[in-house]
Amino acid sequence: MLEVNDLHAYYGKSHILQGVNLNIQEGEIVALLGRNGVGRSTTCKAIMGEVVPHGSVKFRGQEIAGKKAFEVANLGIGYVPENRDIFPGLTTRQNLILGLKPGQKDGAGRWAMQDMFDMFSNLSERADVEASVMSGGEQQMLTMCRTLMGDPDLVMIDEPTEGLSPQMVQKVATVLQEIAKRGVSTLLVEQKLSIALDIADRVYVMGHGQVVFEGTPLELKSREDVRKEWLEV
Repeated sequence: MLEVNDLHAYYGKSHILQGVNLNIQEGEIVALLGRNGVGRSTTCKAIMGEVVPHGSVKFRGQEIAGKKAFEVANLGIGYVPENRDIFPGLTTRQNLILGLKPGQKDGAGRWAMQDMFDMFSNLSERADVEASVMSGGEQQMLTMCRTLMGDPDLVMIDEPTEGLSPQMVQKVATVLQEIAKRGVSTLLVEQKLSIALDIADRVYVMGHGQVVFEGTPLELKSREDVRKEWLEV
C-alpha cells in the first residue's frame, strides 16, 4: 500500500532523513521506533507533504512525493500529528464533522460519528462542549477520531500515548487494533515499546535519519544489541 524508497528531508541545512526505506501492506500495523530526534515524525511529515520529500513515496503504486498535504489526504492517507491540532473554539461534534472529506456524508465510509462515541464514551459525553475544555487525553482521542472520519485507507499516528494515563493508553491501543480490523493500514510512531510490540505486525527502528532495523516484534525482542544501541536511554 505504501512504499518509501531513499527518502531524504531537510530543515534548512540540516539533513534529517538520510535515505529512509520502508513499506506497509494492506491492513498492517507497522511501528516506527527510535529515540527522539532521529527523524520518525519527519518521516510522517515528508510522506504527508508537510516537509519537502526527496526520494520516492508511492501510495497504491502512485507516486505522491511532492504533492500537497490536502492532495495526499484526498488520496486516502490520514495523519494524526503529535501536537493534537484540534480546533479549540469548536465543539467535539464540530471537530469530527471537519474530518469529513468534501462531499462525504457521515457514515458513508468505514466510520460514522456514532462509532467514535461508541469507542470513546468521553467524546459522547462532551459532544457539544468546546474542545478547549477537554483533557489532553480527550483531545488526543478527538484528533484520532477526526482523522478516521475522513475514512483513510492508511493512517499515520504520531505518539498517540504521550502523556496519557495507563487507562487511556489501553484505550488507544484498543482503537488501533479496531482500525486494523476494519482494513485500515497504520504507521505508528510510538515511544512505549510495550504498546508497539504488542500490537504491531512489523517494526522499523530508526537512528540518525535512517532505518537501522526491520523485523517482527519477536525478532526485535531477541535483538538486545539493537534495543541497547538505538532504543534504550
